[in-house]
Amino acid sequence: MKSQPALRRFHAAVQNALGLVFPNVCQLCGEQRAESSEGYVCAACWHRPDGVRFIREPFCDRCGLPYEGEITGVFQCGNCAELDLAFSHARSAVHATRVVMDVIHRYKYSHALFLEPFLTDLLLRAAVPELKGGSWDGLVPVPLHPTRLREREFNQAERLAAALATATGIPLETGWIERTRFTGTQTALTRSQRGENMRGAFKPKEKPNLKGLRLIVIDDVLTTGATTSACAAVLRRAGAEEVIVWTVARGT
Repeated sequence: MKSQPALRRFHAAVQNALGLVFPNVCQLCGEQRAESSEGYVCAACWHRPDGVRFIREPFCDRCGLPYEGEITGVFQCGNCAELDLAFSHARSAVHATRVVMDVIHRYKYSHALFLEPFLTDLLLRAAVPELKGGSWDGLVPVPLHPTRLREREFNQAERLAAALATATGIPLETGWIERTRFTGTQTALTRSQRGENMRGAFKPKEKPNLKGLRLIVIDDVLTTGATTSACAAVLRRAGAEEVIVWTVARGT
């Protein structure tokens, strides 16, 4: 593993290389200045009405669904009532606004890796203060099916988890679960259909012994929680004591 100074030199070299390929212009609006370290997203796009909105309380204590209004005390939403979720709780950094989802879609489906610093920054701002010093044993990115991985050439959840691992010191664990069934997109499915679609989609790799471990499943977007819950269920059956979820964005 590279030392911290070596990592800084490596990242600086990457940023310099990106500067040769992409002008320092926002890749969303094409008008304002934005640098590679910002993921080429400018301050004006950040602050648009459909721009970045960090999630603040009140939200569902179980799945993290934001609630617009006044709530006193702990509450759980209707989404959690419909699904038997295997994780203890889920949290997300930001709302799945138009700007955030535009970046995520381009990042995932158009191989726009130059947008990655924008997404990792959102995740780290929200997750690091909550996770540091919490005695967590591992970050487990949601795995892609081998077919999807060949198409995309990278697993966005794994890359996001790697950035979080560097920031928190929590180990990145990619060898504990695998996706064994190609499920396709969840977008057009109902909540109950999403849960059924994920049934049996994941399994443990080589029967890991996770007895007593406290783990964090990482993904880019959480909507109903069906995918991350399916991963959490596999980890729990392998012995994990507690599993929570963190994602960049929270859809509805």
